[in-house]
Amino acid sequence: MSDEIKPRLLLADDDEVFSGVLARALAKRDFEVEVVHDVEAGMALSERWWPDYAVVDLNMPGGSGLSLVEHLCSQDEEMRAVVLTGYASIATAVEAIKLGAIHYLAKPADADEIVTALHKDSGDSEVPVRESPMSVRRLQWEHIQKVLAEVDGNISEAARRLGMHRRTLQRKLQKRPVKQ
Repeated sequence: MSDEIKPRLLLADDDEVFSGVLARALAKRDFEVEVVHDVEAGMALSERWWPDYAVVDLNMPGGSGLSLVEHLCSQDEEMRAVVLTGYASIATAVEAIKLGAIHYLAKPADADEIVTALHKDSGDSEVPVRESPMSVRRLQWEHIQKVLAEVDGNISEAARRLGMHRRTLQRKLQKRPVKQ
């Protein structure tokens, strides 16, 4: 048995089945993993447990995962946080990086991809550039996300700026984002 201290990893995701599977996979990769299912629980745990790494879902109860990323990174300059989300957008990716995340991954991502992202120190200039532009539906999704980020998630104000009814915007936000 090894006396080696395992790095601590906070996994914040509201999907209990997914987070359970991912936690076991990350534990097999020599992390000491603690799981939370909302932003508030993540903040509370980080105050007493001091994780070295974090994998944070963007869309959770109690607020955006971005607020948890901001909290974790302000608590520890050495924090290595990755945002993992099924609601990926350019606006949230930019904000995640600005708030201190080191990487941003769209679901589905496996444990090996996440571990690679946690240890990645620089960007990749060889990332392929898409050959075709985004679809109109995807561009609309991206624009909505940008406006929402500008108004700190205030749906009423975003709807006003977008020139649409608040309920229409809420319906659009309930749908999964279009792929591309």
